This record gives sequence, structure tokens and C-alpha cells, in this order.
Amino acid sequence: MNLEEKMLAKWRFLPADKQEEVLDFVEFLYSKNSANKISLEERLRQIRTRILDSGKNFLDENQIRKQSVSQENGLHDKEE
Repeated sequence: MNLEEKMLAKWRFLPADKQEEVLDFVEFLYSKNSANKISLEERLRQIRTRILDSGKNFLDENQIRKQSVSQENGLHDKEE
């Protein structure tokens, strides 16, 4: 019995909800496989689209600087 047959034999005896868990895990492993990964550029595009669709705004350069300075000041205050 090969590995695929062993896996299927055990999988068939699992309840339906556990079979779904196994499938979810296999899909997770498949997505981690570097041969199946989408490019970083495409992934960032998808993330950007989700953020825009959620109604959240992106910070501009000035807002990023202000936030960074604010966080740095907060860190310095805690160190003293």
C-alpha cells in the first residue's frame, strides 16, 4: 500500500468535519509550496485591494513620519 492509499484509507474513516480539517490542512501546505506561490507584487496588490475595499485609508508620507516620531517619543518616555 503506497502513501496515498494509506492516507485515503484512514481519511475515509474520519467524520465529515475531520475530513474537512484534513482538506484545509492539505490546501494550506499546498499554498506554502514555493512552486505554487504568487509573486510578492501580486500578493501586495491583493492586500492593497482588501484594505481599500475595507474603507480604510492609507497614510501619506507626512502621516507616517508623524506616527513614527510619536512612537519614538513614546519609547523614549518609557525608558526614562
